Amino acid sequence: MSSCIVFRLDKGYKKMKRSFPLGILAYLLPTFVLGYAWHLVVFKQAYDRLELLRAEVIIPFGLASMLLQAALFAWAYPRLFSTRRADWLRSAARFAGVFATLAWSFAVLPVAAKYRMSSVTDFLTLETGFTLLHFAVVSPLIALAFRGDDRAA
Repeated sequence: MSSCIVFRLDKGYKKMKRSFPLGILAYLLPTFVLGYAWHLVVFKQAYDRLELLRAEVIIPFGLASMLLQAALFAWAYPRLFSTRRADWLRSAARFAGVFATLAWSFAVLPVAAKYRMSSVTDFLTLETGFTLLHFAVVSPLIALAFRGDDRAA
């Protein structure tokens, strides 16, 4: 009987061991692509008009920030949200609701409050749009990375 318990624990550990790096990638890759495309390609002229971004952004700093966020989210996801296969979509929506709101409160509102820019309204519109799109993309991917992991929160 004890060998059965060890096997089940080992099986759960293997799933978690696989889910954690998948969760990191599920956040990191789309975040980098979306962030780069949104800020430096698609809406570059709009951000230039805001006179907010430096001429040469420091991409390694942004990537380091994304990697830290990815690791934290991958660690937190199975502890805060259900990983049951049947719950993945509901858990993705909850993750999006919690962490998009948190990200918006950390990264959008304080910047609008503290930094000089040509239009606070345009900044709020752009960054709110980015935050919503970002979490609409990454939340289901993170939920899929942990789907079926028996470590339900």
